[in-house]
Parts: sequence; C-alpha cells; structure tokens
Amino acid sequence: MNLLKALSTVSGMTLLSRITGLARESLKATAFGAGLQMDAFEVAFRLPNILRRLFAEGAFSQAFVPIFAEYRRRRGDEETTALLGRVGTLLALSLLAVTAAGVFAAPWLVYALASGFAKTPGKVELTADMIRIAFPYILFVSLVSLAGGVLNVYRRFAIPAFTPVLLNLSIIGSALFLAPYCDPPIKALAWGVFFGGMAQLVLQIRPLWKIGMLPRVRFDWRDEGVRRVLLAMGPAVIGVSAAQISALINTQLAAMLGDGRISWITYADRLMEFPTALLGVALGTVLLPSLAKHHADANAAEYSSLLDWGLRLAFLLALPAAVGLWVLAVPLVSTLYQYGRFTPEDVLQTRSALLGYSVGLLGLVVVKILAPGFYARQMMRTPVKIAFVTVLVAQTLALVLMLPLGHAGLTLSTSLGACLNAGLLFWYLRKHGIYAPRAGWLQFVSKLVVALFVLAVILLAIAGPASFWLHAGLWTRVGRLAGVIAAGGAGYFGALWLLGFRFGDFKRSDATG
Repeated sequence: MNLLKALSTVSGMTLLSRITGLARESLKATAFGAGLQMDAFEVAFRLPNILRRLFAEGAFSQAFVPIFAEYRRRRGDEETTALLGRVGTLLALSLLAVTAAGVFAAPWLVYALASGFAKTPGKVELTADMIRIAFPYILFVSLVSLAGGVLNVYRRFAIPAFTPVLLNLSIIGSALFLAPYCDPPIKALAWGVFFGGMAQLVLQIRPLWKIGMLPRVRFDWRDEGVRRVLLAMGPAVIGVSAAQISALINTQLAAMLGDGRISWITYADRLMEFPTALLGVALGTVLLPSLAKHHADANAAEYSSLLDWGLRLAFLLALPAAVGLWVLAVPLVSTLYQYGRFTPEDVLQTRSALLGYSVGLLGLVVVKILAPGFYARQMMRTPVKIAFVTVLVAQTLALVLMLPLGHAGLTLSTSLGACLNAGLLFWYLRKHGIYAPRAGWLQFVSKLVVALFVLAVILLAIAGPASFWLHAGLWTRVGRLAGVIAAGGAGYFGALWLLGFRFGDFKRSDATG
C-alpha cells in the first residue's frame, strides 16, 4: 500500500478532528472563559483522559498491536479472532472496575489531582460531580482504542482517525443545547464527554463486523496470547505512566499558582495537539503495523528505512509548525478564543504557555515516530527507562522554571523533557544498529533551515502587532490570519521547491498483509 496515501488519510481525518476540537475550545472559551468553573472541568476531564492514554491508546496499543499483527500474519483468522475476544473481554472487565472505583472515589481524586482547589469554596465539590459524570468515558474509549488497533492492523485507518470528531461534536452539542438544563451549566461539558465516548464505541461496530473481527466474549487470562499482551503491557504501563505522572504533577503545580493557570495551559495544549496529532500521532499510527510486519519478516533494512522516512517527514512539517506557533501565538489564540468571557489578559497568558510548548514540538513529534521502533520489536523496557529519566529531568526543570516564568515554565519544562526523550530514543536506536540514517541528512537539514528562515521573515513581516489582534473584530482576525498562514505556507514550500524538493521524493509503498 502507499504509506504516504495512508498518512494523508489519517492526517485528513485528524485534521477534521482538530478543527472540530478547536471549535469546541472556542465555544468553551466564549461560554465559560478561563476561571474557576473551567479549571474544575479541565481537571475532571484530565483524569479519564490520562487513564485513556495510559490503558488504551498508550500502553495497551503498544503491547497489543504488534502481537495481534503477528497472530494475523502467522496463525490465521480463527486464532486471531479468539485472541481479540479474550483480550477485549479482559480489558472491558478491568476498566469496568476502574470506572466504578473512579466514580466512587471522585472527591479524593480531586485532592490527588489539584489539592489547591480546596482554597476556593465549592470548587472541590463541583470537580467531583463532573468526575462522576465523565469517568465512564475511560471504559468507552478504551474499547474504541482496541477496535482502532485492530482496524489499523487491517489498514483501515480512516474510521479510528475519525472517532475523536464525535467527542468534539458531542461536547459542542451539549454546550449549546444541554447547558441551560444543567446547574451549573458547565456540567453539560462533562455530559458531552460521556455521550461522546458512547458514540465513538458505536461507530466501530460495523467496520469490525465487515472484516470479520467483531469480538465475542471469551474470558481466559491464562491464554498464551493474553499473557503475552499482559507481560508486554507491564513495562508499557510504567513507561506511559511516567508521562502521565508528569502531567499530574504539573496540574498540581499549576493549581498552586492560582485560578486560570490550568485553563491557560489547557487552551495552549489544545493548539499544540493540532500539529502533534496531525504529524506525530498520524505517523505513529501508520508506522507501527508496517514496522511490526518488517520485524516479523526479519527485514532490518526496510525497518530502518521506514523510520528514516518518518523522521524526514517529521522535520519537514513539524519545524515550520513550531515556527508558526512561536511567531503567530497571539494571532492564533486571539482568533480562536478571544470572545465572550475570554479576555485579552487570557490571550497573553495563553500565549506564554504556547511559547513554552512550541519549543518542544519537534521533540514531541519525533518521540511518536521513534517509540514505535521499539514497540514493533516488543522492546518495552528501554523506552520505559528513558521515559523515567525524562520525567525526573522535566519535573526538576518545572520546579526551577515555574518560579521566574510561572505557568509558562511548566510548559517549557514539558518541551525540554520531550526533546530529551527523543534524543535518548534516537541514541539507543543508532547505538544498537536498529536505525541507520540514510545518506543526505546534512543537505536535507541545510535546505530546511533556509526555507524556515524565509517562513519566519514572511510571518514577522505581515502578522502585525499584538495590539491589532487583541482589538480587531472576528472576521478581520479570521481573514488576516488565513492570509498570513497562506503566505507563510507558500513561502516555505516555494523555497523548498526552488531548493529541489519534490512531492514524489516522499512517496513510499509498503506491502500489505
């Protein structure tokens, strides 16, 4: 199959997801601002989101997809379907218990996530109520991730990439139509999370049925394949939990800095997720099944070549995105969020958080590409060790940087940790001969630097001062931002074309099966 075409499919669906996600965030900013109630919702949603990354999209997919791909390639459909049923049943039962525990322990979870909320009367109680509503999302979305892993192995990338759109639409619909019936209205966002998770799960049923992989209930935790998944999940859970522990610590630190900090960081994070998901997550999704196949075939040359292809695409697209986020921080935040209760001060504070994040964009994307280089080989322990080193360094930096920089110091520490993570993953893959860079990297990067300089000059020249964006009307902002982005994109890709880059250079085919 054409991997660039598959990447385009995943990126296209992810783009739709991020566009609806930005619409969701704009609506939230307009209706609820960045104060006490929004802080409460973001914390309530953060825990099921962290558990989703930990159990579902993170550790589980890393452990399950390579083994499932191996079963499909070597053992036939009957054993593959049986493995899916046993793993799915165990996952559902485990997360049903986790969900029940989370709903019961909601008040204690608030203190674990943001103990600083206790300083404000009613903030802990509101957060606990929304945790109880939103927590079942972890059950729904974990089963969605199981289905998505199966569909990705079968090279059905579109539906799994599309499912986040349903969550965004559910939250938007709840904010518009359910909020008047909730007390306080912000609880409608938590109900939007609940219904969004349910809709995502329902969407997976037909695609699984069409490929004959709709799982049946089969409980057997002693099955060989199930035990292999569980054994692989152990270090994977530890590795993924390192990043989530870092996120929880940063939430605690942000809560201590006062009201609004969590919201500012979250709004900036949503903007960062746009290029991170569009590039890193999409590339990781496409790469993992193909890398697993090359490893099963003992084809080391293709394995290394595929990683090289992913890294070049990451540099080509992530670096201009980082420059754009840095230069256009105020235009982006103002255009997307500055309406209703979201003030100019909120814009400037969110901008500070976004600048900290943009420093590490390339690192965040590269981690999503290099990590599958370990997971496809079922090497879980090394990325775990690297992840914990990264967390220790990042949290030390967070404590140091938050003193002079406030909440922006927390986002900058996250970025520096991501760059360290990417560097250590790269070093290990190179040292052990798993990845060998192909010829031409120096020339490739040199040309990128020239094109990035052209991009930065164009953006700085026509973006205009921050005061314009803080006081202009909606359509004036939208029109000018569209023009600035279009001019910057034309300048960047035009410079690359003049330097000899061609679209066909990045095409890559990979055998299916």
